[in-house]
Amino acid sequence: MSEEFFDLAVIGAGIVGLAHALAAARLGKRVVVLDRDAQANGASVRNFGFITVTGQERGPVWSRARRSRDVWAEIAGPAGIAIEQRGLAMVARRTEARAVLEAFAETEMAEGCVWLDAAAAAERLGPVRPAELEGALFSDVDLRVESRTAVPRLAGWLEAVHGVAIRRGVAVHAVETGRVETSQGVVRAEAVVVCPGDDLTTLFPAEMADASLTRCKLQMMRLAAPGWRLPAAVMSDLSLVRYLGYAALPPAAALRTRLEAEQGAWLAEGVHLIVVQSADGSLVVGDSHHYAATPDPFASEAVERLILDEFAATFGCAPPPVIERWTGTYASAAGHNLVRAPAEGVRLVTVTSGTGASTAFGLAEEVVGDLYGVRMGEAA
Repeated sequence: MSEEFFDLAVIGAGIVGLAHALAAARLGKRVVVLDRDAQANGASVRNFGFITVTGQERGPVWSRARRSRDVWAEIAGPAGIAIEQRGLAMVARRTEARAVLEAFAETEMAEGCVWLDAAAAAERLGPVRPAELEGALFSDVDLRVESRTAVPRLAGWLEAVHGVAIRRGVAVHAVETGRVETSQGVVRAEAVVVCPGDDLTTLFPAEMADASLTRCKLQMMRLAAPGWRLPAAVMSDLSLVRYLGYAALPPAAALRTRLEAEQGAWLAEGVHLIVVQSADGSLVVGDSHHYAATPDPFASEAVERLILDEFAATFGCAPPPVIERWTGTYASAAGHNLVRAPAEGVRLVTVTSGTGASTAFGLAEEVVGDLYGVRMGEAA
């Protein structure tokens, strides 16, 4: 690759990098995306593909999620990305969980949501039949895509329709103002956005260390098709003390106290339940959270059992057979993201909360808008 010139160079072809490429392309910028891997292989494809708005942290994060959901809805059809599911069913099995969801329903974050009591919720939940049910919060704003195909199709669409140059198998050694040094030559660009995912040491390691970043490992699995369809993605009580849009509400303290007494082992392993369904009927189920600078690559049967036990309690039936297992890792730190300007015209951007699919499009519009001095998205 001889020396080339672009308006914007993006380092990293995960969902965060592609979101920045889209934002810049919509401004008419000539964009190149550089990635060391031959295909999407990291956190962007090792997830639920769940664009989660409901439950995101109140304020800017929730607003980014709303905007990102709208961008997904805009581009899915043109990019050939199927919306596999719409909405969320947040199932409350405990009175304390009900109190959290009723409080949430009174906030501005509940736009597009409705709380249903036990009888009405049971009718709408269909195959989800916990032995104890206080009700459920239903949202119609959340979306679900199949991330393994959605991310590659997004990249292909950016190339074909927006003229974004995506170069794979290219290692980036150094970045400075206007210049990117790669394993295949030098790329010149007016601006550079570095989206390294959970690579905390290759580029700008001092900034990463200063932000106290570590890595989070999660366990997930795919279950065989159960023979029924979910009404929406499903979460349970454990999620209410993990997602800050719920967990920051005053009633969540009582729920956490009860969960610590009844499901302390689940909390210790960072387990909560998300269940989504693919076009073939199979279920993607997870997950857990373990933190280390270099997480081990091994999946624990004991942690898997905790996830499946929560599935059984929430669905009121034994889980279908596991047909696939995997682990994933993402960069983690307090707050939603790391955005730094290590050099003029350079931005370092990492989502540090495991919500790249849910919030990256909104975040990217903020970063690219700042780089070019324009307002993008809903605020434009």
